Amino acid sequence: MSDDLSPDDARRTWQQLLQQMLGEEGAREAMEALEAGGFDPAQMAQAAGLPSDAAGMQAMMAQMQSMLASTGTEGVNWSLAHDIARQTAHQGGDPSVTAAESARTVSALSVADLWLDAATDLPPAGGTRSAWSRAQWVEATLETWKRLTGPVGSSVSDALATVLAQSEGLTGGMPELGGLGGPGGLGGLGGAGLDPAAMLRGLGGSVFGLQVGQAAGTLAREVFGSSDTGLPLLERPGTALVPRNVADFAEGLDAPTEEVLAFLAVRESAHARLYAHVPWLRAHILGLVEEYARGIRIDLERLEESVRTIDPSDPEALRSAISGGVFAPEVSPEQAGALERLETALALVEGWVEDVTARTVAPHLPHGVPLREMMRRRRAAGGPSEHVFSTLVGLQLRPRRLREAATLFATLVAEGGPEARDAVWAHPDLLPDAADLDAPTTFTARREEQGREDADFDAALADLLDGGTGAPPSAADDAGSGQNKDDEGDGGPAAP
Repeated sequence: MSDDLSPDDARRTWQQLLQQMLGEEGAREAMEALEAGGFDPAQMAQAAGLPSDAAGMQAMMAQMQSMLASTGTEGVNWSLAHDIARQTAHQGGDPSVTAAESARTVSALSVADLWLDAATDLPPAGGTRSAWSRAQWVEATLETWKRLTGPVGSSVSDALATVLAQSEGLTGGMPELGGLGGPGGLGGLGGAGLDPAAMLRGLGGSVFGLQVGQAAGTLAREVFGSSDTGLPLLERPGTALVPRNVADFAEGLDAPTEEVLAFLAVRESAHARLYAHVPWLRAHILGLVEEYARGIRIDLERLEESVRTIDPSDPEALRSAISGGVFAPEVSPEQAGALERLETALALVEGWVEDVTARTVAPHLPHGVPLREMMRRRRAAGGPSEHVFSTLVGLQLRPRRLREAATLFATLVAEGGPEARDAVWAHPDLLPDAADLDAPTTFTARREEQGREDADFDAALADLLDGGTGAPPSAADDAGSGQNKDDEGDGGPAAP
């Protein structure tokens, strides 16, 4: 039996499609207007490049319903992002974690915490130790993805809706829709009970949700655990590795798989300790990302140029358009400051983790040094996480100053032991800044000098409030010392 649509079936299918978008009454009015203008459902389908069979039309209707679904107040279709992330993570296979893999992973994370106890006073992160499939990684990190990309997603959705509403390509090969009124034939949708702007914003939110989902799913196939991006992707303390990705990484190395697993478990556990027991750090890092993202401006001219020659009904084509660099190239002074602080903070996190990991594995793993260098090269080359965040929020997240940060922490250990290294996380005001990374080996001396200057200021202020001259003790000492020398000089020549 042929699946080609008969004229009656074509009319019925179009009626159902319009009902999905406009509601029953709106669909009836739209069909009446189209038929009054000589509308032929079969010819319209052919002109629009729509499927000519019932199954294809039903599939298209389901896709349209998903794409036009409400995106809520966030401006991003997170349901679609979730589904696409899981589908993308599964590409190439995503086998369930076996009992043996889970046992090996949890054991490696447990041993890592025992080893770390000798290298840092920060206690274990607590929470669960887990072995995840790629899909489980998606589920565990998606909430943080929402926080990181939501503000930019809303801007992209609004911008894409504006560009599409102004585009002649909205009617495609369906000139009959122009009779509905308004630019591109969309004006009649409002009279039919649907806000055209809301519909297009929903489409934009779905496109960005598609992009976020593909980004998260791509990362799920590459990351070793929850900490590879340097960002705190877990909302609650805990440690986890993805055994499939760890095994894939180990295949290209000379080190035994057991050593690679142990090394990555130590890195994962060190990250988790830091974020779990420095209570302000997670909010600080994510806040800097959000501060940068709030200043993002969408380059409407570039976006319009990108979508001018594509089919607006093709979600993948729209996704490609907005991943081609639609963020305004100008960086505001506020964004530049947030970017510098974020790069410094991420470099410090990675530098601390690298130093702690190196000292932890030195007595246990013969290949610890080459594994450390391999991780440095992997990050310097720019992994998937760097590309993902550059695409989603126009932000380069690679801590380019990792080596300087590692040198700073190594210097602190040499001067004051692990306690001095860990003390920089005691308060945000104590965190080294970009200038400190410029000269990491003199960090302690500069901070001590700053401490003396601050002490002198406090003492001078206290003296002034007590009715004194307000001169700092060091100045008073110098003055007194100079007076004594004068007195000694007034005594005349010494007796022979």
